Amino acid sequence: MLTSVDPDVIRALSDPLRLRIVNLLARETLCTTHLVEETGARQTNLSNHMKVLREAGIVETEPCGRYTYYKLRPEVMAGLSEQFAALAASARGAVEKKRACP
Repeated sequence: MLTSVDPDVIRALSDPLRLRIVNLLARETLCTTHLVEETGARQTNLSNHMKVLREAGIVETEPCGRYTYYKLRPEVMAGLSEQFAALAASARGAVEKKRACP
């Protein structure tokens, strides 16, 4: 069941900009400057979104001089995928099940 998925992860991925950031980070590790260029978001706005993604455990940081690089945690995405696959399998089995009304 989907109940073991952290609601913070779902909430973090529900924002279109954060989902775009996750898609970008799935391709490569990027610093804040790169993410600002790629998304067109202001740096302060981007920093707030990155904080949400970090706190949800979706991304981690890597300091590099005066820059901060962000990378996606693939194990979190894989776990989420497994949870949704289990939910889909359960839904396939429930198609023929119907509870009678009292």
